[in-house]
Amino acid sequence: MLEIIGYIIVAIGLIFMIIGVVGIYKFNGFYEKILVSSKIDTVGIITIILGLVFINGFNMFSLRLLLLLAIVLLLGPLCTHIIARSAFLGEKGEKGEKGEKSIKKRRKVRKVE
Repeated sequence: MLEIIGYIIVAIGLIFMIIGVVGIYKFNGFYEKILVSSKIDTVGIITIILGLVFINGFNMFSLRLLLLLAIVLLLGPLCTHIIARSAFLGEKGEKGEKGEKSIKKRRKVRKVE
């Protein structure tokens, strides 16, 4: 009985991931795409790993899967935030300037040092 529930949960996770991949192609902007990809990781991995826990039963392997889930839940949003923040700072520059002026200014500073 638990195996059937596990397979259903894994299938739901795969459906979330497929819908999310379609959502990535739907959006045009970088920030929208990174938001959707973050949601795919979080929701898809949660459901798939919980489904695998139900399939295998509650044993040592399930404990390892839950530890892996905790690591992914901690590091996934952190990595997405770091990527989005670096893209934001790359667009605006250190002092909030836009475009080529900011890039040229940073290049000149690097050459001087």
